[in-house]
Amino acid sequence: MSQATAPLRIAPLTPGDVTRYRALMLHAYAAAPDAFTSTPEERAAAPDGWWAARIASPDGLSQAFGAQVGGELVGTATIEFSAKPKTRHKALLIGMFVAEPARRLGAGRALVQAALQAASARPGVQVVTLTVTEGNQPAIRLYEAAGFEAFGVEPMAIATPGGLLGKVHMWLKLPPCTPAA
Repeated sequence: MSQATAPLRIAPLTPGDVTRYRALMLHAYAAAPDAFTSTPEERAAAPDGWWAARIASPDGLSQAFGAQVGGELVGTATIEFSAKPKTRHKALLIGMFVAEPARRLGAGRALVQAALQAASARPGVQVVTLTVTEGNQPAIRLYEAAGFEAFGVEPMAIATPGGLLGKVHMWLKLPPCTPAA
């Protein structure tokens, strides 16, 4: 079954996904170097414990979601929460990537929605923020379609082989959380 015909499945990643998640993200850092502030070499040196904590931190402050097609992990996004009392109302969307063959299948949109649902379900979280490299129009369109709005650009935020690029800062105010009946 090809990726185009296999069903797309979005689910929280677990510690059992560390090897697949690490492989996908190392590919992401190499395939889209302008999108990330980390390099493949930097992250390849990180121990499995770092990757496991990124997937689902023991303190409950992060959760990664995976997009799978035909059982293959083809995309991921992580939502991080703040432990600080003054910033607990915010969450941060990071590590968004969809592998090239799986693009245009709706995985990016579904991953963003899963992260936003997790943020909305966390008591007190009112805002989700993210950064995207200036000029990455497909990602900017994806985030705008989800309701994010740009609120500024950090100039010269990331050094790339092609030069210094800015990071667009985006935010989304979440609807008020309504308690379950």
